[in-house]
Amino acid sequence: MTKPLQGEINIPGDKSISHRAVMIGAISEGTTEVTNFLQGADCLSTISCFQKMGIEIENTPEKITIHGKGLHGLKAPTEILDCGNSGTTTRLISGILSGQAFSSTLTGDASIQKRPMLRIMKPLREMGANIRSIKDNNCAPLEINGSILQGISYQSPIASAQVKSAILLAGLYANGTTSVTEPYVSRNHSEIMLSHFGAKLEIKDTTVTIHPNPVLTGQKVEVPGDISSAAYFIAAGLLVPGSKLLLKNVGINPTRDGILRIAKEMGGNIEILNERTACGEPVADLVVSNSTLHGITIGGEIIPTLIDEIPIIAIMAAFAEGTTIIKDAAELKVKESDRIAVMVDNLTAMGCDIEGTDDGMIIHGGKPLHGATIETKKDHRIAMSFAIADLMTEGTTTLLDKDCVDISFPTFYQTLEDLQK
Repeated sequence: MTKPLQGEINIPGDKSISHRAVMIGAISEGTTEVTNFLQGADCLSTISCFQKMGIEIENTPEKITIHGKGLHGLKAPTEILDCGNSGTTTRLISGILSGQAFSSTLTGDASIQKRPMLRIMKPLREMGANIRSIKDNNCAPLEINGSILQGISYQSPIASAQVKSAILLAGLYANGTTSVTEPYVSRNHSEIMLSHFGAKLEIKDTTVTIHPNPVLTGQKVEVPGDISSAAYFIAAGLLVPGSKLLLKNVGINPTRDGILRIAKEMGGNIEILNERTACGEPVADLVVSNSTLHGITIGGEIIPTLIDEIPIIAIMAAFAEGTTIIKDAAELKVKESDRIAVMVDNLTAMGCDIEGTDDGMIIHGGKPLHGATIETKKDHRIAMSFAIADLMTEGTTTLLDKDCVDISFPTFYQTLEDLQK
């Protein structure tokens, strides 16, 4: 058990918004300046890909400066575009590349080469894209031969911001309007940022429509703190006895704030202060205080708003009184790891009463847990979740491949240590 956590945290920039600022800045006219950019491995992969297509990008600790060349200003890369561990880079850039006048090849690390890409290949092909899986397994590496695209109306079988964004970005290059309808609204950072840069979109219910060939103009972008990164400290503040934390400048976009709603429903004490807007994105400061949590059922349309936070929600559930049921979350199986199986295996190793289901897990909480050796599967969200669990357990916990947190939160362990001083 650790002593109470006290202090103020500046959460690193939002990963989703950092990616999109680089991509949309690169295909806009003129200069885009991005502050509080996330200097994580995934976002650096996005920078590298656009530099290989002739976009000058200056990266300093204060800001990222992107010298955009307009919608049709990218150049054919002379080498393969390496997306690293980033599913966002791979899927979103595929939409942009589909409408170019050149050919390109995308690849990534071992994890990316197992993640499903048919979900974007299918709608992009419907638009006329020439995109194929080189190994013919519907995964990266992908070969994209730029072609003339036609606008479509696509009914997405899943609520996925990456699928929606890939189609909308391709729609910038299409003949005619393009629309995407989802079963539930997924995170809407692409829509907000495209509008901020000058694209014309209409949004009605779960349908987004984009008009082609806009003049996008470089902007100043202030990236809010990433609520997915804040989630670990929200959990820590709620769970560790006597704790009180102030999390500054956190994005609270309603398509991403499911963790706040779930934490409150479980009995968590979270105050939202200083609400404001930055570049169309809602931002606030959060005060999190130690609370007694209880089990709940989580499913349905809230799932897309917290899909990346389910590992840390499972940790909260393990220490909450009663049973928590997580359902409708089969998407967890195709993240950086099979997060259902990995959470079940690791929490079981700590002594938790948990069972996996086809689309989630059932957690009987409130039982004391002990330290264990944790297989992170090189998944940053698994590593950070079990670093928080370790605060509440007896005995020693060892995180294997713990440096995978560099993908989204390079200073995570130091930040956690500072709160314990």
